[in-house]
Amino acid sequence: MQTPSHSRTRHGRRARRSGRYSISFLTLMVCAAALMLWAAAARLSVLINDNQTADAPDSVASTDQKDTVLQSPSVDSTPPLATPLIPEPVETESGEDEEPATEPGQTVPMQAAELPWNLTLVNWEHPLPEDYSAPELVQLRNNQAIDARAYPDLQNMMDAARAEGLSPLICSSFRTYEDQEQLYQDQVELELRRGYQEGEAEEQAAFWVARPGTSEHEMGLAVDIVDTNYQILDQRQENTAVQRWLMEHCWEYGFILRYPTDKSAITHIGYEPWHYRYVGKESAKAIIESGLCLEEYLGGLGIGNGSTEKGTGNER
Repeated sequence: MQTPSHSRTRHGRRARRSGRYSISFLTLMVCAAALMLWAAAARLSVLINDNQTADAPDSVASTDQKDTVLQSPSVDSTPPLATPLIPEPVETESGEDEEPATEPGQTVPMQAAELPWNLTLVNWEHPLPEDYSAPELVQLRNNQAIDARAYPDLQNMMDAARAEGLSPLICSSFRTYEDQEQLYQDQVELELRRGYQEGEAEEQAAFWVARPGTSEHEMGLAVDIVDTNYQILDQRQENTAVQRWLMEHCWEYGFILRYPTDKSAITHIGYEPWHYRYVGKESAKAIIESGLCLEEYLGGLGIGNGSTEKGTGNER
């Protein structure tokens, strides 16, 4: 028979063993929970990094190699075409697709800013820019001047005419803005004396003398040539021997009769059988053969970029 003291001893041992087991189990549970929390935190970190990588643009450079290395595309490593073979439709504000401005293979009309110097269009619709500065000029006799790039062909044309026994005379060439303004105002005064009201006088004057800033003379590419034997600027100038020869041969030297008698509705300038404009030999030939004026010729056509080099001669 066990004594009470022996019974209490056995119960104390059991309690201590039970307490140790409870502590061990609790420790395991805490460790397991810590491992689960660590795994969840690691997974969350991976997801955050993946999202940041997906949101970054392909063209952003790394911090250390900004100017040399770009990140690779995250989905498709095949580089896109630099230019689509067929223009993509343009979506309008209404959500409807709009046809491309040009068809595949169609030539896009050259803009004014892209024209070569010898084909620069200056007229009532296309004035010279406010900051325009005159090109390098070659000084001719009689205080005349022309763009140095057009000078060699002008000299050759004048020499060829004289070789035919003719007497061409350049009566007007490069003009400053102030020169053109004075000529225009003089014409306005003339039209006022003829009985036109102020607004009508200005319009009528502009038909014969271009407003300042809209004259080809200000570019140094236009010359007024008359026959020494008849120096009046009127329609009878076309009947002189010099004009008959120039109208037939000017294109061979890169010049055109700028304001033909049947193109006034387009040029907005009256017939001037003395005003010749340099456009280069290739374009002059095309304009003469087509029967077009310069405005018509530049209407969406492919344009060559010819030029001339400065030469010497006796037309100074």
